[in-house]
Amino acid sequence: MKIVAHTGGKLRAGGKTLRCALGRSGVIPAHDKREGDGASPAGIWPVRRALWRPDRLEKPQTALPLQPIRPDDGWCDAPADPAYNRPVRLPWPASHEVMTRQDGLYDVVVVLGHNDNPPVPGMGSAIFLHCASDDYKPTEGCIALARDELLELLRDMTTASTLEIQA
Repeated sequence: MKIVAHTGGKLRAGGKTLRCALGRSGVIPAHDKREGDGASPAGIWPVRRALWRPDRLEKPQTALPLQPIRPDDGWCDAPADPAYNRPVRLPWPASHEVMTRQDGLYDVVVVLGHNDNPPVPGMGSAIFLHCASDDYKPTEGCIALARDELLELLRDMTTASTLEIQA
């Protein structure tokens, strides 16, 4: 499945067009992406796996590798840390995201293959496809969809799926 997200807040997949949120600083070329800039990196990103909050919803249907998000799950966003742009177990001494967000944005997360093979310090971390806020508030660089639409999309995703972010 090929998924395409556009700067105008539209995502196309499986013959459907859905509303989405992108980075608060817009879309920039991937080589210009920097940690904390709030921009979504333009490019074609492989879909790696999915994560979900078992305390908030049932196990999603997908062919992707699927892991439950545990209370001690984090994602390192500290460029100087050896675990940069990798999952970590909390507590973690360096800067990190908490995967058990209270706002529901990480109830379902699709991990994208941005800056992960290997991670280059400072070139951006934790670029996910995740749940959007009710008002589709811009993200910190991710792509966000309504939770129900993301769950529906997950059903057709495989490890051969890609997500393209276009300016």
